[in-house]
Amino acid sequence: MKDARARIWSSVGKKLLTGLTGILLMGFIVAHLSGNLLLLAGQDAFNAYAHSLESLGVLLYVAEAGLAGIFLLHALSALNVWIDNRRGRNTANAITQGKGGQSLMTVSSRSMVVTGVVLLAFTVIHVAHFKLGPGVDRGYIATLHGEQVRDLYRLVIEEFKDPVIVSAYMAVMVLLGLHLRHGFWSAFHSIGLLNRRIRPLAFAAGFFFALAIAVGFLILPLYIFLFVEVPGSAGLAMVQP
Repeated sequence: MKDARARIWSSVGKKLLTGLTGILLMGFIVAHLSGNLLLLAGQDAFNAYAHSLESLGVLLYVAEAGLAGIFLLHALSALNVWIDNRRGRNTANAITQGKGGQSLMTVSSRSMVVTGVVLLAFTVIHVAHFKLGPGVDRGYIATLHGEQVRDLYRLVIEEFKDPVIVSAYMAVMVLLGLHLRHGFWSAFHSIGLLNRRIRPLAFAAGFFFALAIAVGFLILPLYIFLFVEVPGSAGLAMVQP
C-alpha cells in the first residue's frame, strides 16, 4: 500500500493523475454545458432535464461524491505538480541566467493555479446555490407531465436577470476558457498520448475546445438577461420575445 501510494504521488504519478482527472472533468464540463443549453429550449425542457437528474436518487449522490473526489484529486495533484515545476524552474533559471534563455510559457499556463482556485471556489458556491437553493417548499413549482416538480428554470432565469451575477458569471467563464486553453493539451500530454508530431495539433484543438466551451457558457446569461422573461411562480410558460 505504501509503495502504491509512493508511485501515485511520485513526479510521474502526480502528472498522470492530474491528466486523467483533468480529462474526466472536461467530460463533465461538456455534459454540464449540454444540459445547461436546454435553457434555450424553454421551461419544460430544462425542468425535465433537472428532474431526470433528481429522479436518480441515491445514484445521483454517488455520482456527486465521485465528482467531488475527482475535483479534489485534480486540485491536489495539480498543485503539487505546479510546486515541483516551480522548484525545477527556479533551478533551471539559476543555471541559464545570463544565457538569453526565454520561457515559452503562455498566459494560460502561467495563470493555471490562479484560474484553478477561482474555478474551484466558483464551483462550490454555484453548486451550493442551485442545489440547496429555494425549491418546491418556497413556491418554485412547475407542472411537468401532470406532476409537480421543482422549478429550477425559474430560479436560473431570476439569477441571470441580475446584472451583477451575470457579470461575475461571465468573468468566471472567461477564466474557465483560459484554464482549458492550457489544460486540454496538457492533460493528454501528461498521460503520454502526445508526441512531437501531434502536439501542435493538440495545442490548436485545445484553443478551439476552450473557445467553444467559453462561448457556450457565455451565451446563456447574455441571452437570458436580454431576451427571456421570468416565468410565473406557478410554473407558467415563458414569454418568448
